[in-house]
Amino acid sequence: MATSSRVRAPELRGRAWLNTGGRNMTLRDLRGRCVILDFWTFCCINCLHVLDELRPLEEKYGDVLVVIGVHSPKFEHEKDPDALAAAVERYGVHHPVLDDPEMDMWQQYAAKAWPTLSVIDPEGYVVATMAGEGHAEGLARLIDDLIATHEAKGTLHRGEGPYVPPPLPETALRFPGKAVPLDGGNLLVSDSARHSLVELAPDGETVVRRIGAGGRGRTDGPATGATFAEPQGLCLLPPHVAEVAGYDLVVADTVNHLLRGVRLSSGEVVTVAGTGRQWRSTVDDHAHDARAVDLSSPWDVAWYDDRVIVAMAGIHQLWWFDPIRRTAGMYAGTTVEALRDGPLPDVWMAQPSGLSVSADGSRLWVADSETSAIRWVADGVMHTAVGQGLFDFGHVDGPADQALLQHPLGVCALPDGSVLIADTYNGAVRRFDPATGQVGTVADGLAEPSDLVVTAAGEVLVVESAAHRLTRLAPGALTAAGANTVAGPRLRLERKPTDVAAGELTLEVIFTPAPGQKLDDTYGPSTRLVVSASPAELLVEGAGTTTDLSRRLVVDGDVAQGVLQVTAQAATCDADVEHAACHLTRQDWGVPVRVVDGGATRLPLVLRGLDEA
Repeated sequence: MATSSRVRAPELRGRAWLNTGGRNMTLRDLRGRCVILDFWTFCCINCLHVLDELRPLEEKYGDVLVVIGVHSPKFEHEKDPDALAAAVERYGVHHPVLDDPEMDMWQQYAAKAWPTLSVIDPEGYVVATMAGEGHAEGLARLIDDLIATHEAKGTLHRGEGPYVPPPLPETALRFPGKAVPLDGGNLLVSDSARHSLVELAPDGETVVRRIGAGGRGRTDGPATGATFAEPQGLCLLPPHVAEVAGYDLVVADTVNHLLRGVRLSSGEVVTVAGTGRQWRSTVDDHAHDARAVDLSSPWDVAWYDDRVIVAMAGIHQLWWFDPIRRTAGMYAGTTVEALRDGPLPDVWMAQPSGLSVSADGSRLWVADSETSAIRWVADGVMHTAVGQGLFDFGHVDGPADQALLQHPLGVCALPDGSVLIADTYNGAVRRFDPATGQVGTVADGLAEPSDLVVTAAGEVLVVESAAHRLTRLAPGALTAAGANTVAGPRLRLERKPTDVAAGELTLEVIFTPAPGQKLDDTYGPSTRLVVSASPAELLVEGAGTTTDLSRRLVVDGDVAQGVLQVTAQAATCDADVEHAACHLTRQDWGVPVRVVDGGATRLPLVLRGLDEA
């Protein structure tokens, strides 16, 4: 890796520290250690993937490595310190976290994407920066090099890290995710932070049984021994399908990148789709052996179009799974993270996290969380009902084309054709009525609602995730008289734009293979670059897909500003070893740009390495 210029790491400053026992950390406290700064935000699925990638490194190098999460919020709700503290517990973050709501550290370390990792050596210098996912192997090699170098210099200090776990309160549920009503009136809930499923009595409080041992894992077997990793969505199969498949319920086992089947009579758990590896491949329209195909953070599941549809949050797509044929494949989306409607193969989504099917089975409703949108599928086409895009959000009711949500995770189709929305970061339940085109607020003051279910008796239960409970909506809340009209602020994520000149602009994605690795073209070109723009008119030339990480763009001077959407990936393998392992690094950037006289003619983005220009 190129490291010709040594850059002193900027001092760490923010609003507060978490997981340190109340202690404020400085770089001086970390001298002698290898440090990874993880710039993350808790809404971001890619950031959650990196948390999981870092866990083995934290365990392996515990006496020399300190990981520090620098929380750099996207949504307004993520600036709430209580919400951050809840997220740190929810996602099992076992390292110090610096709360940086104004994103000062993001600017100081020149981060341009969630997630970004900066590596600081034991002498306090930044030695590497990398964006996106898939860096675990490269980080391990880099840490090995730093250990060898600084042990020889006498500048490496081993010992206990600064992490101090917070006390954990006892509740029946811990950050429940999704729920389904069962025959007989009971409810089944994914108890995500306890890595299990819980069956509750009709009161929504009394625990009947638990399916899963309660620890993080991916073991199949009986209810008391099976393990999950932050399970989310639940889907009951039609009886005739369940009889053939041999299980009644499909579970989106999110962090394991698996679908699991559950026999409700016994609680036995079996893996039905996925390998446990995260999907890092190419888009296709093939049917795959369900147990041989990789998945990526399945977040919800629903029975539609005679199969299980999967909200594949990790790659911004919908997939399908056939429990009888035991096959799976892509249903909608290109993996581009944005908002675009149209025929299912061509649409853009952003972390779809909730699914619900209309009473007549004709529409599939989708909570597309990162675009703060509610969308629907019918006859092979996707439409947007509510939502403006990645950077526009808020709590605004009224006509659907003007209404705003904030990171909704759940949606529930009602018998009258309207839909309820778990408007998670607004702490509200909203209702959209297609007949009138209006959005209203049904309930607010909730703690991160993540799902809604309608019982056989017609009651609506809200999965109030951050309050660790199910909550009943008041009778009459669904009537027109029970709805409120909220005119809250219209919020927009205003990241500092990059000033670029009209005309030619060189886009350069910087990628240096990790120590001991080389670019790998065994299965085709080792690199891939996809570029698009919003609005599309921003680019006169340069949009599309190539295999070179450098691209000549031509920017239209008549378009004042916009967003360049860039996806880059690089395939590497271990160098000069037998049975070399292969690796794929990938990142998506949404780069806001402003076209000005005297603006930049070069736009560097770091996938892995350092920008030496």
